[in-house]
Amino acid sequence: MNHSTDPKQTHLADADVVPPYASRVLLTSLVIVGMGFSVLFPLLAPIGREMGLSEVQITSIIGASSLAVFLASPFWGRLSDSWGRKRVMIIGLFGFSAGTVLFNSILNLGLSGALTGSALFAALIVARLCHASVMSAAMPAANAYMADITSAENRTKGMGAAGAANNLGSILGPALSGLAVFSLLLPLWVIAIVAFLNGLFIWRFLPQSPKPKIEKAARPTRLRYTDPRILPFIIVGVLMFMGFALVQQTMGFRFQDALGLTAKETAKVLGIAMMLSAGCSLFAQAIIVQRTKLAPFDLLKLAIPLLIVSFTLMASFQSQWILTAAMALQGFAMGMAGPAFMAGASLAVTSEEQGSVAGIASSCGPLGFTAGPIFGGLLYQISPVLPYAFAAAVYVILMLFMGRLSRRIQPRG
Repeated sequence: MNHSTDPKQTHLADADVVPPYASRVLLTSLVIVGMGFSVLFPLLAPIGREMGLSEVQITSIIGASSLAVFLASPFWGRLSDSWGRKRVMIIGLFGFSAGTVLFNSILNLGLSGALTGSALFAALIVARLCHASVMSAAMPAANAYMADITSAENRTKGMGAAGAANNLGSILGPALSGLAVFSLLLPLWVIAIVAFLNGLFIWRFLPQSPKPKIEKAARPTRLRYTDPRILPFIIVGVLMFMGFALVQQTMGFRFQDALGLTAKETAKVLGIAMMLSAGCSLFAQAIIVQRTKLAPFDLLKLAIPLLIVSFTLMASFQSQWILTAAMALQGFAMGMAGPAFMAGASLAVTSEEQGSVAGIASSCGPLGFTAGPIFGGLLYQISPVLPYAFAAAVYVILMLFMGRLSRRIQPRG
């Protein structure tokens, strides 16, 4: 075989010339990306209530921004194939910083009373849509970069390492939200500065990723969500993230109402629970994913039942310790499920399609976070138990179909 024209061999050969420090730079950056995404979660529910917004309005802000990420991620993933992973990552990081400044400015107007009611809600939605459309460039480019520098045999471990770095950031993000005891918006201003510095860090230290050498006559294939190679992972990913988002965006209300907490107390208690959850996720990725040879779908089949148990605990108890333990269990299970989902989708396609599949796979989380928070807010207004019972039911259905979906997978190198 002529190895110069074999996509798989060329891909691996190029990956070998990447400096060994490239993965360390990428993983360091993903820690900060994780901080940026997680710092808002303990804060938005209490801040929203302080501004007089309803539960559905608060969760709709996350839902709207997640819809923008869902629509934009495939575009950024494909663009990273032609523009390069590094350039698209930098766009996302600087966009995240600028968007956070815009969003925080509007939150400040809402907390001061200068902007209220429908005008405040509309302004927050527009700001988050602008923010999300640009910041969504970072993750598909980063995932595609990781795929570029790992072989097929190490893809799951590579995605697990990326997920572990992101989850380490998810530990530090809620810890940063502890600054809310001084000012509810202080953690968000800090993360805007950190994200900007992260963009400079990537610009200065991350090497360009290798690109597969494709013949000039060949044109990159534009993947579709219905592509039979990745469809099983798309179904699992969307439903998995929808249940996760539904819980994630209502736990602030659950803690505040069940324990009778103030806004600042809620941010602190939920922040601690989220840190523990992210810590358990990090443990799962560092031990289970990195040190076992379980296939991606086997990891998913192990994680789904654990998530059902965690949601059942959230629905059944109002104790701070049990709710915190349930979040820890959820984090542990998602620590296995997240990298398994990304690695499975990556392994199902060719090396030339890594940017496209990274964009599609990265959009599954935002699609789940579009529907999940809105359903969660509506269900919570009916009964505080319903969001978690609904999430458990979704995962039971998902578990029943796991066997059927797994038979459709045709992994590739």
